[in-house]
Amino acid sequence: MKEFHEKNHAVAVVGSGLIGQAWALVFARAGCEVRMWDGDLAALQRARDLVAELADELEHSGLVDNAAKLMSHVRVCNELSDALKNVDYVQESLPEILSVKQAMYLQLDALVPANAVIGSSTSSIPASAFTEHMKTRERCLVAHPVNPPYLIPVVEVCGAPWTSSESVQVCMDLMHSVKQKPVHIRRELEGFILNRLQGALLREAFRLVEQGYVDVDGLDVTIREGLGLRWSFMGPFETIDLNAPGGLADYSGRYGGMYQSISQEQASTEPWSPELIDQLQKARREMLPTEALGDRRNWRDRRLMALALHKKQLESDPSTRS
Repeated sequence: MKEFHEKNHAVAVVGSGLIGQAWALVFARAGCEVRMWDGDLAALQRARDLVAELADELEHSGLVDNAAKLMSHVRVCNELSDALKNVDYVQESLPEILSVKQAMYLQLDALVPANAVIGSSTSSIPASAFTEHMKTRERCLVAHPVNPPYLIPVVEVCGAPWTSSESVQVCMDLMHSVKQKPVHIRRELEGFILNRLQGALLREAFRLVEQGYVDVDGLDVTIREGLGLRWSFMGPFETIDLNAPGGLADYSGRYGGMYQSISQEQASTEPWSPELIDQLQKARREMLPTEALGDRRNWRDRRLMALALHKKQLESDPSTRS
C-alpha cells in the first residue's frame, strides 16, 4: 500500500456536506490533490465555493499562507469514477444512514484502486456494519474527525475486525502527514472514544441541572472557565498527574475514594427526559435566541482559529515544546 511521507497525494472526498468540505480543506492545505464528489451536482459546486470561503478565512486568520494556492489543489468531479481514478486514499463523508453507506461501499469496492485505503467519517457506525460484504474489506476503516477538522485535529482511527494492520498504519501516517492528530482505537465500540467521553460528561451535566444543584450557565462556566482551560492543552491523565506531589498514583490515593463515592450517584442510565430537555432549551434560548445561533457558531470558529494559531506558534517555538 501507499506510504504517506510526502505531499501531492491524490485524495478523494466522497460526500460534499460540511464534513466533506472540511476534509477537502485539510487535505488541500497539506498539498494533497483533492477530488470532491457528491451525488448532488449543484451541492457539489456550492461545496467548492464554501471551501474557498473557508480558505480565505484561514488566510485572514494567519493559519494558511495562500488561500488561492490551497484551492488550486481542489477540483470537483461529476462522476464518481473520475474522483476515484488512481487515488491514494478515500475519505467517505456521506450521511449517517447505514443503507446509504452500504450501497456506496459496494461501488467503492469496484472503483477504488487496490492499493488505496478507504476511511469513513462516521461518528457512530462501526466499519464492520457497512464493509462486511466487500471483496477488499481489509483496507476499510473509520477515520472519525472532530468538527471542524481543519481547526480541531483529532481523528479517531478504528478498523473492523478484518481491517489489516497495514491499512490502519497507512491511515495513521496520512493523518500525521496532513497535520492531524490520529488516535488508534484498538477495537470497535459505539461512539468510539471522544463521543463516549463527551456523553459521560453530558449525562452528569444534565443530572446536576435536573436535580437543581446548578443552573445551565453555571454548569457551562464551570467547564469553560475551569476544566476547559486545562483541557485545551492537556488531557485528564496528565491533569491529575500534575495535581498531586507524587503524580497520578498519589492523586489516586488522595481522591480515589471521593470519586468512588460520587460514582454511586452516577449509575443511572435513564434517557434524558423531555421535560429536562425543554428546561435546558428554554435556558439556552434565553441566553442566545435561535436566530443568533449562526452568528455564535461563526464566533466559535473564530475563537478556534485564534486558539489554533496560538498552538501553531507554540509548536514552532522550541522553548515551549513539551
